[in-house]
Amino acid sequence: MTFEKIIQTIIGDTNDERAEGFLRFLSSKLWGLYNDYLMDKIKVAESEIVWNLNMPNAKENQIYNQTVEMPKVSSAQLPEVEILLDDVVGLEQDIHGLQLMVAPDKHSFAITGTPTLEHFRKDGATALSTFELTLKYHFSGMEMPAERPVLERKVQFVINQDPRKLWRDIPVDWENMTEPKYKKDDIQIDYVKVEALSDGTPQKDIVAASKRGRSHAQEGKPRDDHFKMSHMDNGWYIMAVADGAGSAKYSREGSRIACEEVTNYCMAQLANSKDFESAVKQYNEHKTESESDARKAVGDYIYKIVGTAAFKAHKSINAEAAIKKLPAKQYATTLLLAICKKFEFGWFIATFWVGDGAICLYNKQAHTAEVLGVPDEGEYAGQTRFLTMPEIFKDATSLYQRLRFR
Repeated sequence: MTFEKIIQTIIGDTNDERAEGFLRFLSSKLWGLYNDYLMDKIKVAESEIVWNLNMPNAKENQIYNQTVEMPKVSSAQLPEVEILLDDVVGLEQDIHGLQLMVAPDKHSFAITGTPTLEHFRKDGATALSTFELTLKYHFSGMEMPAERPVLERKVQFVINQDPRKLWRDIPVDWENMTEPKYKKDDIQIDYVKVEALSDGTPQKDIVAASKRGRSHAQEGKPRDDHFKMSHMDNGWYIMAVADGAGSAKYSREGSRIACEEVTNYCMAQLANSKDFESAVKQYNEHKTESESDARKAVGDYIYKIVGTAAFKAHKSINAEAAIKKLPAKQYATTLLLAICKKFEFGWFIATFWVGDGAICLYNKQAHTAEVLGVPDEGEYAGQTRFLTMPEIFKDATSLYQRLRFR
């Protein structure tokens, strides 16, 4: 049958105008059915796709280079069909520090660059971390519908923020701080240069630094820690470090009082230290023998100087709390105290320790370290003891347990 015969059979004896209308109707109907047929094939193809893209999270300010393969269409009904990628959008070099590039074969795309989120931190805003990528694609091996020549798929891409960027540095509002203010700088630094001896023998310098912690900076709270150190003309070094309790409202003053008090007291006691130094030398001479008497003599001096210094700091903090009519526990602080001097036989070190800090004696020649005390760690995380607690000084035995000398 010829094509003309087919057309004549379909339209019959109708006039041309009616025949044209009929053919247009028939064409539209058939095209609609054909598009439905194509859409059904697309649905079948998409139902067989597992969108498990391998896109590890990027990290801000760290180079990122990842190739993302398009998934396969695993369908027995459509063995020749595969995904071809036309475009990917959602990241920009100028905004995110990353660029998107579709591979020439359209089977994959690459994400490359050094991610940044600074664009989203304008005016102090919190930066976004999750972004939406739009994958534009079509299927090869099958005809796409005229109204949907390109398909789209939304996927999430994460840029993990630089942890340092998450922390704010809010200044302390001292102006509106309630009394007592106990104003303290956010940073404390000191360096004590000790000149060489007359014979050219070099001496040890002392360096210390304290900076307001991140959590305090995040909330605009003051620095709670403190230190003080000194070198005396007769060769004695004195060092004190105190960590004010974060939960104690005025621990910044407690730590300051502790360091000031113990350092000043030790300086006064060591100004005339001939008898003490004689006891140290005698102990050194007899330490390989029965050393109980020589050791006890040194221990008594340490109790008198270092132990009493800690007790006086305890009393001074309680006195300040009483003046301000506040509980002493609001001034809670730890304390590490060390005095030391170099003798002809080597260094002598004596320490006091309360709290969860640490004093470590390092031997550079032997590459060994010795901890001069036991951390006050409780059953729960962050639990410790403080200088302000009465039980620290309840009897001589309790205090002796916190003293060490080497």
